[in-house]
Amino acid sequence: MLTSFNAEFHKEVHTVAPREVWVDSTDGVKTHAWVMKPASLKKGKKAPGILEIHGGPHTQYGWAYFHEFQLLCAQGYVVVYSNPRGSKGYGEAWCSAIKGDWGNKDWDDLAAVRDWMMKQSYIDVKRMGVMGGSYGGYMTNWAISHCHDFKAAITDRCVFNWTSMAGNSDFPLTGEDYFGGRSFGPHAQMEKLWQQSPCSHFDSVKTPTLVIHSVGDLRCNVEQAEQVFFTLKSLKVETRFVRYPASTSHGLSRDGAPDMRIHRLGQIVDWWKRWLK
Repeated sequence: MLTSFNAEFHKEVHTVAPREVWVDSTDGVKTHAWVMKPASLKKGKKAPGILEIHGGPHTQYGWAYFHEFQLLCAQGYVVVYSNPRGSKGYGEAWCSAIKGDWGNKDWDDLAAVRDWMMKQSYIDVKRMGVMGGSYGGYMTNWAISHCHDFKAAITDRCVFNWTSMAGNSDFPLTGEDYFGGRSFGPHAQMEKLWQQSPCSHFDSVKTPTLVIHSVGDLRCNVEQAEQVFFTLKSLKVETRFVRYPASTSHGLSRDGAPDMRIHRLGQIVDWWKRWLK
């Protein structure tokens, strides 16, 4: 049975269909990615580009409708997203390639997508941004601590310091089977967790960064965002910290109160307008 429940919506709002690409990365692998061009982009012109990084890390992007991507396209941005190693959907080896080793093969793949973006004639390489939530926030932190190719960033409900998060998340690291270390107890191996933490690489960060986090986040405690904000301030890097109340959670952007979700999107739009427009 065919329906047309969204017919009136589509009379007023133009949506953009993603186009898939495969990007060459390290080790001879190809990373699955998608690009969405704004409907307002005219032939021969350039637009700012935003690299979106999914959470998980063991999840995946695809062709599904995502309101955040559509909003950014409507604001005039080219949106690029991908499934780097660690993502679901490409077999066990692909998914387990980052076990105990975040910021390595996954960063290779995301850096390859970044390089691909920089080669596209319709993307202004001087106005590129990077953003993500949860693991995507982790990789956003990792990206700005490992390159200076992005003019601005947004890190949302992120992981920043494993040595503290390992013991205060509702998904604690109680053993040594994933990162090979724990941050508490008589057999603590904090150096292994520290090496996996973006904060251990933040000494050279220069990228203006918006920090978004919910006080009620039990998965990634708000102290993770506080550490990001404090570190950026100490480095004299432009930043803004948007905190949502304890009534919100790790899933604010997907299933939070409508007014909070709208407010969050407004903060994102304003940040990109400030730095990429």
